Amino acid sequence: MTSINNISKGSIIRFRGEPHRIESLVHRTPGNLRAFYQAGMKNLNTGRNVEYRFSASESVDVIVTERKQYQYLYRDGEDFVMMDSETFDQINIAKETIGNPACFITEGLLVDIVFADDGSILEAELPIFVELEITETSPATKDDRATSGTKPAIVETGAEVNVPMFIQTGSVIRVDTRSGEYMERIKK
Repeated sequence: MTSINNISKGSIIRFRGEPHRIESLVHRTPGNLRAFYQAGMKNLNTGRNVEYRFSASESVDVIVTERKQYQYLYRDGEDFVMMDSETFDQINIAKETIGNPACFITEGLLVDIVFADDGSILEAELPIFVELEITETSPATKDDRATSGTKPAIVETGAEVNVPMFIQTGSVIRVDTRSGEYMERIKK
């Protein structure tokens, strides 16, 4: 157990029996009331966001974690098969563990996997940006290239991304895996 004032953003704690990652932590001292910490947390089992007020003297259970880099190999039903780059051990990770960014995983992508001290998988983190090729989109006309609208496009993983009108089939784009947004076109 550790005092809440020794915790920082990104720490993983056990809150009400489940692992939660601290997304934001703000110390507040409102007027003549006692100081408290306002914590925004993400439940790593369900993916739900939780807000909670900790008193300044409260203690929390910090989960000791280990972060290892694995390489994505292939899909096995709904699971993703990952390989440890050093030992070549393979593990299966459920789609729910990865969350929404799972639709941007390509073969050979390096993924950070966070393990708890008991060996269970807490979360899998993709790189913030990935480069993907457009496999299908509507062709751009001369008028479309002059306007600043967007259109849907299908990338090589099958995910749909809104892209600017000038993007064509075969273009390579950079996508933010956290939000699924188009960032820029990659020139090769």
